[in-house]
Amino acid sequence: MMFPLSNPSSSPESQIKKPKTPLDVRRKDSFRSPKAFLAAHYPSINQPRLCLFLSIFFIQILLLLALRSIPRSFHHRLHHFPAPVTAHHHLTPTLTTTTASFSASTVKEENSCEFGEIFIYDLPSALNHEVVNNCDELNPWSSSCAALSNNGFGPVAAGISSVVPENLAAAWHWTDQFVTEVLFHNRILNHKCRTKDPSNATAFYIPFYVGLAVGKFLWLKNSSAKERDFHCEMMLKWVQDQPYFTRNDGWDHFLTMGRISWDFRRSKDEDWGSSCIHKPGMRNVTRLLIERNPWDYFDVGVPYPTGFHPRSDNDVVEWQDFVRNRNRKSLFCFAGAKRSKIKDDFRGLLLNHCRNESDSCRVVDCAGSKCSNETSIILETFLDSVFCLQPRGDSFTRRSIFDCMIAGSIPVLFWKRTAYDQYEWFLPAEPESYSVFIDRNEVKNGTASIRKVLERYSEDEIRRMRERVIEYIPKFLYARPDEGLETLKDAFDVAIDGVLRRFKEQEQPGYRW
Repeated sequence: MMFPLSNPSSSPESQIKKPKTPLDVRRKDSFRSPKAFLAAHYPSINQPRLCLFLSIFFIQILLLLALRSIPRSFHHRLHHFPAPVTAHHHLTPTLTTTTASFSASTVKEENSCEFGEIFIYDLPSALNHEVVNNCDELNPWSSSCAALSNNGFGPVAAGISSVVPENLAAAWHWTDQFVTEVLFHNRILNHKCRTKDPSNATAFYIPFYVGLAVGKFLWLKNSSAKERDFHCEMMLKWVQDQPYFTRNDGWDHFLTMGRISWDFRRSKDEDWGSSCIHKPGMRNVTRLLIERNPWDYFDVGVPYPTGFHPRSDNDVVEWQDFVRNRNRKSLFCFAGAKRSKIKDDFRGLLLNHCRNESDSCRVVDCAGSKCSNETSIILETFLDSVFCLQPRGDSFTRRSIFDCMIAGSIPVLFWKRTAYDQYEWFLPAEPESYSVFIDRNEVKNGTASIRKVLERYSEDEIRRMRERVIEYIPKFLYARPDEGLETLKDAFDVAIDGVLRRFKEQEQPGYRW
C-alpha cells in the first residue's frame, strides 16, 4: 500500500448516648419485626395511608444510603482513558445502497469546546519550517521533498484508480509514515478550539518537528549525541522561557513526535537515537507518537499515516461501503520481508508459512523495493484477504496494521504491544471484536496452525469482526481538508479531543505528581 520513503474523610463515628435505663427485652425483639415495633410505639400505624407513607419513606432512605455508597472517583475512572462507546448513525448520501455506522465518539459535536481551547506557540522557524525547507538534507539516501509535498500528504497516488473506486483515487497519496508532525501542525492551525490568547488556553501546542530534524542523524554512523540532541535542546531552552510553561511545569503542554518513542530515549551517548524524552523539561509534556512506551503516562500512541486522506464525509462512507462489499479471495495474507540478521526471525517464518499454505494465503515478499511507495500491491493484497498477518515490525508496531484495517481486512496479531497496548483512543476496547491473537511461540514450535485457527471462525463471526474494523476506519485516517471533515472525527480529531480531556482531568486536586 502506501509505504514510507524514509527508513512511544472518612466521617467521624456518631456519638451515641447510652440510655439511662437498660433496654427492655421486648424492645430488642421488636427490632426483629418492624411491624411489631411500629405497632407497639405508634398505634396509628394500622391506618393504611400512614402505612403506605412510611413504606415509601423507608424505601427512599434505603436508596439514599445505596447511592452514597458509590465511590466519588467512579466517574473520574470512567473518563481517564475513554473507551469507545458504540452507537449507530445511518448516513444515506447520494451513493448506491450505502449504509455506514460509526461509533458515537467518531461523530463531531457542533462547535463544542467543552474541554477548553488550544494556544499554538510561534516557535523559531529553525524548529519547524526550516526543517521542511531543507527537505533535501533529511534523508541520507535520497531527498524527502516529495514526501513532504502537499502539506505532508505526499504526491497524489498516480495509477491507483484500477484498485480503488475511480472517484476516490484523488484522495489517495504516496504518504510517508513519519510526517505526523507536519499533518498535526497544519490541522491544529485551523482547529475550531484554537485561541490566540494564551490566558484563555487549556492546552499549549509546541509545533516542533523533532522526528524530521533527528531523522538524518539516526542513520549516519559518525553522528554525535550532541547533533542528535541539538534541535530538542534548542526547543526546550525556548519553551522553558515561556511564562505559561513554567506556570504548570509543562503539564498542559503537548507536541507531536513523528517517530517511535524509542528514537527519543537514548540513555548513553553511544546508543541509538536522541535523548529528547529524557531531558528534564520534557518530563511532564504529553507526546503524540506513532509508537508509545506503554509504561509512560505522557506517551500517547496515534495511528501511522496511511495513503487514504478523505476530502469529505462522503469519501469515507463510500470507501467503507467499498471494502464491506469486497469479494475477498484469500483467507489470509502476509506482506513483509525477512530480517536475516535477527535470530529466529518471525517474519521469515511467516513468509515460509504463507508459501506453504498458498491455496489459502496470499504472500508479498517485500525484499528490495517491492513494497516501497508508488506501488499498490500491498493495498490489493489486503483488499483481497479476509485476514492479514501482522507481526511486529522493526519495533513493536508497524504501519501495515493500519493499511490492513483501512482495507477492511481483519488483523491477526502475535504481540499485544503491536496494537492493544498502543492505540487506546483509536481502537475498540474489546480486542477480540476486531482482531485475532495467536501466541507466536505456538506458531514457532508448530503447535498452532495459523490456517486452522482462522478456519474456525464462522462467516457470521467474520462479518461482525469486519464490520467492527470498518466502523472504526474514520479514526485511522488523516483527512485532507485543513479544517477536517464535515461531521466525522478522524485520527487528528480523536487525538486532540483526548489531549484536551486529559488536561481537564489534570486540573483536579491531587491529580498531578
